[in-house]
Amino acid sequence: MTKGAERIIGLYRRHAHIWAQRRGDRLVEAEWLDRFKELLPPRPNVLDLGCGSGKPIARYLIEKGCEATGVDSAPEMIALCRESFPQSDWRVADMRELSLERRFDGIIAWDSFFHLGFDDQRRMFPIFRAHAAPGAALMFTSGPAHGEAIGEFAGELLYHASLARDEYEALLRANGFEVVAHMVEDPTCGRHTIWLAQRR
Repeated sequence: MTKGAERIIGLYRRHAHIWAQRRGDRLVEAEWLDRFKELLPPRPNVLDLGCGSGKPIARYLIEKGCEATGVDSAPEMIALCRESFPQSDWRVADMRELSLERRFDGIIAWDSFFHLGFDDQRRMFPIFRAHAAPGAALMFTSGPAHGEAIGEFAGELLYHASLARDEYEALLRANGFEVVAHMVEDPTCGRHTIWLAQRR
C-alpha cells in the first residue's frame, strides 16, 4: 500500500478545486488551533505544511494575528492561497525536502503529514526541529495506531499512514519536543487524532 503515498501529490494537483470546494469554510478545528496559538508569542510566524487552499485553517490563524508561511506540493493549491491571501508567503515545495533556512514560532501539519509513508514520517521530525524556534509549538494529525489505511477522494484512492503512539513520542523527544496534548479520534474535532507539542 505504501506506493499509494507516491500518488498523493498528483491526486491533489488534479483535484485541487474540488478539494477546496468540499473543504469549504467549516472549521471543526478551532479549539485545537486556539490551544496551538496559546503556546505562541504575540504576532507569531507560523509554518503551515500541506496548507492546501489556505482555507479554513491558515485563514483562521491569519485572522488571529499570525504571520503565515504556507507550503504545499501542489502548485494549484498554492495558486488558490495566493489568490485569497496575497499578503502571506506561499511556496510550492515538498515538506519532505524542506529547507527554508529560517525558524518559526509554530508549525502545523494538519491532514497532510499523515499522507506520508512510515519512513518519510520518521524523517520529518528533524525537519520539524530545523524549522522550529526555541519554544515553538508543533501540531499535526496522525492515525490512531500504527498502520496504513486507504480512503477515497474524487474517485481515487487516498493513502494514509500512522506510526504507533510510542514511536511518535520517542521521535518528538529525540528531536527536542515535549508533548503538550494528545487526543485519539477526538469526537469534537471530526475524530481527528491530534498531537500538540512544544520545542524545549
